Amino acid sequence: MFLGETGALSFDPILPQNPTIFILGTMPGKQSLKQQQYYANKRNSFWKIIFELTDEIYSENYAERIDVLIRNHIAIWDICQFANRKTSLDSDIKNEVPNPINEIIEMYPSVKQVIFNGQKAEKLYYKYFSEIEDITYNLVLSTSPANARFSFREKLNNWKTIIL
Repeated sequence: MFLGETGALSFDPILPQNPTIFILGTMPGKQSLKQQQYYANKRNSFWKIIFELTDEIYSENYAERIDVLIRNHIAIWDICQFANRKTSLDSDIKNEVPNPINEIIEMYPSVKQVIFNGQKAEKLYYKYFSEIEDITYNLVLSTSPANARFSFREKLNNWKTIIL
């Protein structure tokens, strides 16, 4: 949801009953906020990577995408509950207020791995939180179209080597 010209609130987390993987982004971009959907930018490779990793048949239907996450015990959320950002670029995030990430993770002892979708998500996590014991933390290549120096195949292969 937009708040003024540059402020935005993030979405609620997608939380299956027993998530084993928790993927953290930074903050929804403008297209995601407009459509009220995680990773709504068609050039963002997040959903294509998720479908490849889960061996599911790709769908552009948002409800089906969420079902794939739930079936595969994958939770997603963003580090920022609120932030000022003029564009969809992570480098433009300012005055962020974090979501209660660790509180949620601790509510789900089934979580074994936290994945940071890009360097900014990792940086923001460690700015506000500490690692929780017995959970693996990994950085993957950002699925953002702004991360254009890596091809889809390179991003996918990186995610494949990290996801437990």
